[in-house]
Amino acid sequence: MQEKYLTTAYPNIFFEDNKVGRLKKRLWDASEEEIQAILDDYGIPSDSEIGKPGCYIQTSPRKMVIEKRHKNDIVLVPIGCTENHGIHNNSGLDTFMCTSICEAVRRKTAKAGHEVALALPPINYGGHPYHHCGMPGTVMTSEKSIVDTLINVMVGLWDDGFRKIILVNNHGMDWMLESAIQEFFKRFELPAFATVVEWHRAIREFWYPLGDERPDFVSTPFVHADEAETSAALLMFPGMVDMGCVVDAQAKSMGMLDEGFYDGSVDSFHRPNKWSEAEGHRVIERFGTPEGVVGYPSRGEARKAKRPIAAICEYLNCMVEDILEAYPAGKVPDPRKFSLRPYEEIEPCLREPLSDGWKSVHELPRRGLFID
Repeated sequence: MQEKYLTTAYPNIFFEDNKVGRLKKRLWDASEEEIQAILDDYGIPSDSEIGKPGCYIQTSPRKMVIEKRHKNDIVLVPIGCTENHGIHNNSGLDTFMCTSICEAVRRKTAKAGHEVALALPPINYGGHPYHHCGMPGTVMTSEKSIVDTLINVMVGLWDDGFRKIILVNNHGMDWMLESAIQEFFKRFELPAFATVVEWHRAIREFWYPLGDERPDFVSTPFVHADEAETSAALLMFPGMVDMGCVVDAQAKSMGMLDEGFYDGSVDSFHRPNKWSEAEGHRVIERFGTPEGVVGYPSRGEARKAKRPIAAICEYLNCMVEDILEAYPAGKVPDPRKFSLRPYEEIEPCLREPLSDGWKSVHELPRRGLFID
C-alpha cells in the first residue's frame, strides 16, 4: 500500500503521515512566535544543570532517584566529546549541546509529573573518524574504549532499574554507539529498550539550507563547527562562543567523488553514501581545514537554531511518552519473547533492586558466543 506523505513547498522535504511525521510538519509550518513559545515551555535557553542538585542521577539523593524512577524509568544519556570546533567555539560544544537538550526534556517531563532521568555524560572524550587525527583541541579515544564504556554504563543503569535507555548523541561516532547497543544485548540478553538518537540527524529537515526564503533557517548545509552548530551554541550557551574571532573554511577535495556520492553530516540530501562510510576522498582536517571548521560559522545566529532545537525537544519528548505508554515504569518487553535465557534465570533480575529475591546482572550465568 502506498504511504501517504505530508508535503512542503520544497520537493525534497516531506514527512510521513504518522505520529512523528505529523509532529515535524507541525513544527515546519509553525510561526516563529509559536516556535518561541515551545522553547519557552522547555526553558530554552537555561544555564547548564550539570552541577544543579536533583537534575541528574549523580546529583540527586538516592531516595529521590528511586522515587522518580517509579514514575519514569527512562534515562537520557548525553554523549559528547572534546573536539576542536574552530577558534570561536569551545571544545566541549558537543557535550553541552546534547546536555542542554536533555535538560530541556527533563524540565518538560517534570511538568507532566513523570520526570525523565538524566545520566551525567559518560563520554567527554569521544571516538573520532580518521580525518580528525592530529588536531589540537581534539582528544581521541579508541573505538574499543567507547564501546566498552557504554556497555558498562548500560549494564549499570539496567541493574539500577533504568531499562529504557536513550543515548542522545551529538558527535560523529554513531557506528560506535550502535555497536555498543548490539553488543550489550548479545552479551547479556536482557529485556530492555535501548536506542541511539543522533539529535541533529533526527530532525535533519530543519537544518536544510533555505536561504533568503525563510530567514530563520540556515543558508548552508550542516557540516562541522559551521553556521548550524554555531547557531545552536549561540542559542543555548552563548557565553561559550566568541564571534569576534570567527573564521570560515571549506574542506579540500582529493579530486574524486565530489558530485553527489557522499552526504553531509545530517544526511539531508538523501545521497547514496553516508559521510562516515569512506576516507581518502578529502584532505584530513589537520592539513585541509586546520581552522577546525567546515562551513560558514560567521553566518551563525541563535534565531536559525530555534526551530531545530524545538524539533528535537518535541521529538525526544514524544519518544519518551510513547515508550511510557507502551511500557509504564517497571515494565519491560516479555523476556520469553525477547531473550534466549530461561525466564527463571532473568526473573529475579527484573525485581526492584535490593528487594527480596532480587539479583544483579552480575549474578547471571554467562551464556552465548558474545562474551569476553
